[in-house]
Amino acid sequence: MSALPPDHAEVEIWPPRFRFVGTREGVRVRVDVRTVTVTAVLAAITAAVSIWSLSIGSVEGANLPLSRVLGAFTGQESETIHRIVVEGRLPRVAVAVFGGACLALSGAIFQTVTRNPLGSPDIIGFTSGANTGALVAMLVLNLGYAGATFGSLVGGLATGLVIYLLAMRGGVEGTRLIVVGIGVSAMLVAFNSFLLARAKVENASVAAAWGQGIFDQLKFTDIIPVAVVLALLAPALAVLAPGMRMFELGPDSARSKGVDTERLQLLLLLVAVGFVAVVTAVAGPVAFIALIAPQVGMRLARSPGIPLVTSAAVGATLLVISDVIARSLLAPVQLPVGVVTTALGGVYLLGLLIVQSRKVSV
Repeated sequence: MSALPPDHAEVEIWPPRFRFVGTREGVRVRVDVRTVTVTAVLAAITAAVSIWSLSIGSVEGANLPLSRVLGAFTGQESETIHRIVVEGRLPRVAVAVFGGACLALSGAIFQTVTRNPLGSPDIIGFTSGANTGALVAMLVLNLGYAGATFGSLVGGLATGLVIYLLAMRGGVEGTRLIVVGIGVSAMLVAFNSFLLARAKVENASVAAAWGQGIFDQLKFTDIIPVAVVLALLAPALAVLAPGMRMFELGPDSARSKGVDTERLQLLLLLVAVGFVAVVTAVAGPVAFIALIAPQVGMRLARSPGIPLVTSAAVGATLLVISDVIARSLLAPVQLPVGVVTTALGGVYLLGLLIVQSRKVSV
């Protein structure tokens, strides 16, 4: 959406998908009807799945009717039901919604800046760096889960700094950033495997489980950092978004329009790393959401660029659905949510390869 004067001469040439709504100040606001509709539908799906997820148990006989779920929030149920719903199930649902939005926005930033659909934190290496920080905290420093949270934040930010410094020669160009990130990621994955191989079996199994996403370990307090980071960085991204859109035309074109590309890239990368680092710190690495969500959002909205709000809605929807699958597919055994998102990512990449091969053959 954007604001235009009431008698703007270009109003009549916009495609039918756009509508103009007047305001009290006499300004007409341009609304992309398809994007708003798609986002609203995704939000409704996310809300419905979230409520349904609160009623699903991981063992036989633990499912609750929606009336009892509502009663747990209104104080009309027993302390046991309140503890099951509010303290046990709500944290993972809330982190899935907020965390999915964070990961999607992070992927949207990387893909816009690099102008490459493979530009996402798990491909470039930021997720691997966060995992390295957590493994060092858990296996080398013996700091446990609390240390893993701090270690993943430090690891993600340090990896982002290293990749940026290695890729910045002559300006941070999109392809160079991805290639450098893939190289750094490969080295970090090898180092992570070395740490796991050297650790005691019991410690290695706990760390390996954390490396796939540990939603079953989440507590109510884990919602706070993810929600706070989303609330702080989303407005910052909204301020940077107009300049970020210039990268869709290429850095040279952006510079010709007066955009300080070096400064803007650094700010955008800090925001993107912040989004992915907080999710990784709280729940462990969650793969492929940042890769898939922006591209799915762009295709659903049929937008020439990546729509940020729609991408966030796709990320929230995908992660909350993945959490339901991880919790119920092999119940009472709970899969790490990263296993489900990795499977979704594999299907997505396979479909993308098929589509691209058909285009080449034509």
